[in-house]
Amino acid sequence: MRALVISGGGSKGAFAGGIAEYLINECRNHYDLFLGTSTGSLLVPLLSIGEISKLKSIYTSVNQKSIFNRNPFIIKKKEEEFEIKINHFNILLGFLQGSKTFGESKALRRLIFDTITPKRFEEMQQQSKDVIITVSNISLGSVEYKSVKEYEREEFCEWIWASANVIPFMSLFTKNNFDYGDGGLGNVVPIAEAINRGASEVDVIVLKAENLAQKQPVKNVLDLTTRVFDFLLDQIIHNDITIGELRSKYEQVRLNFYHPPEMLTKNSLIFDSKLMTEWWQMGFDYAKANAPYCHSIQTKMFEKGNSIHLS
Repeated sequence: MRALVISGGGSKGAFAGGIAEYLINECRNHYDLFLGTSTGSLLVPLLSIGEISKLKSIYTSVNQKSIFNRNPFIIKKKEEEFEIKINHFNILLGFLQGSKTFGESKALRRLIFDTITPKRFEEMQQQSKDVIITVSNISLGSVEYKSVKEYEREEFCEWIWASANVIPFMSLFTKNNFDYGDGGLGNVVPIAEAINRGASEVDVIVLKAENLAQKQPVKNVLDLTTRVFDFLLDQIIHNDITIGELRSKYEQVRLNFYHPPEMLTKNSLIFDSKLMTEWWQMGFDYAKANAPYCHSIQTKMFEKGNSIHLS
């Protein structure tokens, strides 16, 4: 059984989309399981039914208004750099309205419901493949995994939305008196869950460059907050990969890793259609240039080691 796992990473999901397009369309990889966290949860449902063109059109056209109905950020582009500041008015307005978060992402919820139509959802449920979404239960402090086979369309779309909500900047999802948010708060790269569900080979797209670059000094409190958040996510990613590799060696599971060759963005909550279009193509070209794990190459690479990283 083969699985495709896509980590969280916000707007960097466009890069993952390019790699997935190559793996599915060019390598002709067949996956029995699709597992995603955060932006990965937005990708895997359509990937599972081969709707790659639709997925690409979305990821290369979205902007801040596609995600936020109340944006907690003010973003300005100077030359090729983005300057991001706190939108004090929007945050104060939200608090006066009783919001529990700095921003609201109901626009993303609408986009998810518009994309996963009843017809597409029926196709996802009826196929033999399974689609698994990672969410964080904030109330219990635990990670939960939601299968497309277990829910009706509306409920499953809400789980996707919950998985992609980076709290406290995006909406908090409440269901059955439990609060839910970004799956990446507990499991950014759900490799172990893929193994738990019977995968014997896992292609893992991790939206974090292996070679870290030193960042510029902190400019303001928002910059500090996002950096601390990124730091915590980096530690979770490291733990997820370590656990996944240990499990794979013990249970003889082949892991194929894909990392961006460079840092794509300093803030993955900035959604710029031009950049995301470039990242999608970059992911596809990168996979094509390295010819990762296609056909006979898979066997030759596996003879050299159980886990293989490309970056």
